[in-house]
Amino acid sequence: MTFISRTRTRGIETLALDSPDTRNALSAALVGELADALADCGKDADVRAVVLTHTGNTFSAGADLRDPPHPDALVALLRQIVELPKPVVARVTGHVRAGGLGLLACCDIGAASSASSFALTEVRIGVAPAVISLPVIPRADPRALARYYLTGERFDAAEAARVGLLTAAGEDVDVVLEPILDGLRRSEPQALAETKRLLTARVLEAFDRDAGRLTALSARLFASAPAREGMTAFLERRDPPWVL
Repeated sequence: MTFISRTRTRGIETLALDSPDTRNALSAALVGELADALADCGKDADVRAVVLTHTGNTFSAGADLRDPPHPDALVALLRQIVELPKPVVARVTGHVRAGGLGLLACCDIGAASSASSFALTEVRIGVAPAVISLPVIPRADPRALARYYLTGERFDAAEAARVGLLTAAGEDVDVVLEPILDGLRRSEPQALAETKRLLTARVLEAFDRDAGRLTALSARLFASAPAREGMTAFLERRDPPWVL
């Protein structure tokens, strides 16, 4: 079974998260396969940029609660996207939840259709958006994050763009992306790589400074009794006991 589908058009490699039955949840297997695909793209001189997208109606539902990746593996994947010497562009036409926003925030450019929706739902199952904070906090408006981290509320693509989690949103995401991909195709590869290094320096500083602490926090919270109850309630489609 494969979890990533790959296509290429005029130097743009499209990697699609392709596990719609699990809402493209970040399982250990999916994370590993995506890391391998990204490594291939990074070494391929014919790849000008990478588009990260999805099949089904969900970009990613976050960590797979039945087969979660180790926090270190998730940190490594997120850092790999940030450090890839090719621009990575997120193309979203559905829902993005929890850890899925970590993938989105690592991308250099993000575009979504107006039908997309977003939520940082970790607090609702008894954990915190720990590891994904490495790219999310440097990218996004802190007052907006305080609201959405603490409440788990859903917000739309226009709001995601307003607070810095997306570059642009529109009714047709491919129309939004057309001039962006055209610009990347017109850009010299080494110049793209060096310009990306300039833009991602602050994000990588967060990885260097905070990855160990946030990985430990994630592991501790996921092993806690409240998280076990929260994840069980989520899988059983019921409210956990702390809901008033």
